[in-house]
Amino acid sequence: MNKETLRLIDANLNRLREGIRVVEDIFRYIFNDKTTSSKLKSLRHLSRLSNYDALLDTRDIKNDVLKSSTTSEQSRENLKSILIANFKRAQESARVLEEFTKLISIQESENFKYIRYELYDLEKSITLLKI
Repeated sequence: MNKETLRLIDANLNRLREGIRVVEDIFRYIFNDKTTSSKLKSLRHLSRLSNYDALLDTRDIKNDVLKSSTTSEQSRENLKSILIANFKRAQESARVLEEFTKLISIQESENFKYIRYELYDLEKSITLLKI
Protein backbone atom coordinates (compact mmCIF):
# COMPACT_ATOMS: atom_id res chain seq x y z
CA MET A 1 0.00 0.00 0.00
CA ASN A 2 1.37 3.42 -0.88
CA LYS A 3 2.45 6.05 1.62
CA GLU A 4 -0.41 8.44 0.81
CA THR A 5 -3.05 5.79 1.47
CA LEU A 6 -1.41 4.81 4.74
CA ARG A 7 -1.31 8.50 5.72
CA LEU A 8 -5.04 8.80 5.01
CA ILE A 9 -5.74 5.70 7.11
CA ASP A 10 -3.58 7.01 9.97
CA ALA A 11 -5.37 10.37 9.99
CA ASN A 12 -8.79 8.73 10.02
CA LEU A 13 -7.86 6.26 12.76
CA ASN A 14 -6.77 9.19 14.90
CA ARG A 15 -9.91 11.17 14.07
CA LEU A 16 -12.13 8.17 14.81
CA ARG A 17 -10.56 7.45 18.20
CA GLU A 18 -10.50 11.14 19.17
CA GLY A 19 -14.17 11.62 18.31
CA ILE A 20 -15.18 8.52 20.22
CA ARG A 21 -13.07 9.60 23.21
CA VAL A 22 -14.77 12.99 23.48
CA VAL A 23 -18.21 11.36 23.45
CA GLU A 24 -17.07 8.62 25.82
CA ASP A 25 -15.79 11.15 28.35
CA ILE A 26 -19.04 13.13 28.23
CA PHE A 27 -21.07 10.01 28.95
CA ARG A 28 -18.59 8.93 31.63
CA TYR A 29 -17.91 12.15 33.53
CA ILE A 30 -20.91 14.37 32.85
CA PHE A 31 -23.77 11.85 32.61
CA ASN A 32 -22.23 9.09 34.77
CA ASP A 33 -23.55 6.61 32.20
CA LYS A 34 -21.47 3.48 32.67
CA THR A 35 -23.26 1.44 30.00
CA THR A 36 -22.84 3.95 27.17
CA SER A 37 -19.33 5.01 28.15
CA SER A 38 -18.27 1.34 28.35
CA LYS A 39 -19.72 0.66 24.90
CA LEU A 40 -17.88 3.68 23.49
CA LYS A 41 -14.65 2.57 25.16
CA SER A 42 -15.05 -0.84 23.57
CA LEU A 43 -15.57 0.74 20.13
CA ARG A 44 -12.52 2.94 20.63
CA HIS A 45 -10.42 -0.11 21.44
CA LEU A 46 -11.72 -1.84 18.29
CA SER A 47 -10.52 1.16 16.26
CA ARG A 48 -7.05 -0.19 15.64
CA LEU A 49 -4.97 -1.73 12.91
CA SER A 50 -1.97 -3.97 13.41
CA ASN A 51 0.40 -1.95 11.21
CA TYR A 52 0.90 0.89 13.72
CA ASP A 53 4.59 1.48 12.86
CA ALA A 54 3.89 1.75 9.13
CA LEU A 55 1.05 4.18 9.78
CA LEU A 56 3.13 6.28 12.15
CA ASP A 57 5.93 6.48 9.59
CA THR A 58 3.55 8.12 7.11
CA ARG A 59 2.27 10.80 9.51
CA ASP A 60 3.08 14.25 8.09
CA ILE A 61 1.53 17.00 10.19
CA LYS A 62 3.69 19.76 8.70
CA ASN A 63 2.33 19.19 5.22
CA ASP A 64 -1.33 18.74 6.11
CA VAL A 65 -3.02 21.27 3.85
CA LEU A 66 -6.13 21.55 6.07
CA LYS A 67 -4.69 21.40 9.58
CA SER A 68 -5.93 24.90 10.43
CA SER A 69 -9.31 24.94 12.13
CA THR A 70 -12.34 26.27 10.33
CA THR A 71 -14.61 28.79 12.02
CA SER A 72 -17.27 26.14 12.65
CA GLU A 73 -14.69 23.95 14.41
CA GLN A 74 -13.68 26.77 16.74
CA SER A 75 -17.01 27.22 18.46
CA ARG A 76 -19.68 25.08 20.00
CA GLU A 77 -23.05 26.26 21.26
CA ASN A 78 -23.55 23.75 24.03
CA LEU A 79 -22.88 20.21 25.22
CA LYS A 80 -25.25 18.73 22.65
CA SER A 81 -23.37 20.43 19.81
CA ILE A 82 -20.11 18.92 21.10
CA LEU A 83 -21.71 15.48 21.18
CA ILE A 84 -23.15 15.82 17.67
CA ALA A 85 -19.90 17.14 16.19
CA ASN A 86 -17.90 14.29 17.67
CA PHE A 87 -20.39 11.57 16.77
CA LYS A 88 -20.34 12.85 13.18
CA ARG A 89 -16.53 13.09 13.14
CA ALA A 90 -16.23 9.50 14.31
CA GLN A 91 -18.91 8.18 11.94
CA GLU A 92 -17.36 9.89 8.92
CA SER A 93 -13.91 8.57 9.79
CA ALA A 94 -15.28 5.06 10.27
CA ARG A 95 -16.78 5.27 6.76
CA VAL A 96 -13.46 6.35 5.23
CA LEU A 97 -11.71 3.52 7.08
CA GLU A 98 -14.37 1.04 5.98
CA GLU A 99 -13.65 1.93 2.35
CA PHE A 100 -9.86 2.11 2.48
CA THR A 101 -9.31 -1.00 4.59
CA LYS A 102 -10.97 -2.94 1.78
CA LEU A 103 -7.51 -2.62 0.22
CA ILE A 104 -6.10 -4.51 3.21
CA SER A 105 -8.76 -6.95 4.32
CA ILE A 106 -12.50 -7.41 4.10
CA GLN A 107 -12.48 -8.35 7.80
CA GLU A 108 -10.91 -4.99 8.73
CA SER A 109 -13.44 -3.20 6.53
CA GLU A 110 -16.32 -5.01 8.21
CA ASN A 111 -14.90 -4.03 11.61
CA PHE A 112 -15.12 -0.35 10.73
CA LYS A 113 -18.58 -0.82 9.26
CA TYR A 114 -19.64 -2.37 12.59
CA ILE A 115 -18.15 0.58 14.50
CA ARG A 116 -19.94 3.07 12.23
CA TYR A 117 -23.34 1.44 12.72
CA GLU A 118 -22.84 1.16 16.47
CA LEU A 119 -22.05 4.89 16.54
CA TYR A 120 -25.23 5.63 14.57
CA ASP A 121 -27.21 3.67 17.12
CA LEU A 122 -25.51 5.27 20.14
CA GLU A 123 -26.06 8.72 18.65
CA LYS A 124 -29.80 8.18 19.11
CA SER A 125 -29.24 8.18 22.88
CA ILE A 126 -28.52 11.91 22.88
CA THR A 127 -32.15 12.58 21.98
CA LEU A 128 -33.10 11.06 25.34
CA LEU A 129 -30.76 13.31 27.30
CA LYS A 130 -31.90 16.48 29.03
CA ILE A 131 -29.26 18.80 27.56
